[in-house]
Amino acid sequence: MTFNHFDENGQAIMVDVSAKLPTLRTATAAAIVHLKPVTLEAILQGRICKGDVLGVARLAGIGAAKKTADLIPLSHPLAIHHVAVEFSPDRLTGTISIEVTVRAFERTGVEMEAMSAAAVTALTIYDMCKGSDKSIAIGEICLLYKEGGKSGIYRKESIREEERP
Repeated sequence: MTFNHFDENGQAIMVDVSAKLPTLRTATAAAIVHLKPVTLEAILQGRICKGDVLGVARLAGIGAAKKTADLIPLSHPLAIHHVAVEFSPDRLTGTISIEVTVRAFERTGVEMEAMSAAAVTALTIYDMCKGSDKSIAIGEICLLYKEGGKSGIYRKESIREEERP
């Protein structure tokens, strides 16, 4: 088996993508934040003392997508063309689902940018609310969808709750 992030001496390297042609790349990632119902309600009513939780978290996610190459050692710096951060709060489960879509016309995919954005968005919600609720937990961060490049389209298959490990 050949690993593309290591040279013949076993040293970590950045993959050379300079010969690849740019194509439109899209990736969507998700994260989930579990909160106390009272904390979620305070977020939705704008009563968290640090301010607009979801607005600040959205901006943090957009910034994280643009800074991914500074955070992940072997990722390529990309010219990001679009980042969308969407929230789906659920009062019944006390969760906020985060979905981030990133697009770029590039030589390599934007999966790491989407996943970094989802993670930082979730962490920002925690940071904005930790004074009210120390029990906040961040759940699964995962790639939901990607397209562009030679590997084609990937779509995460749904896993029923009873099938989870």
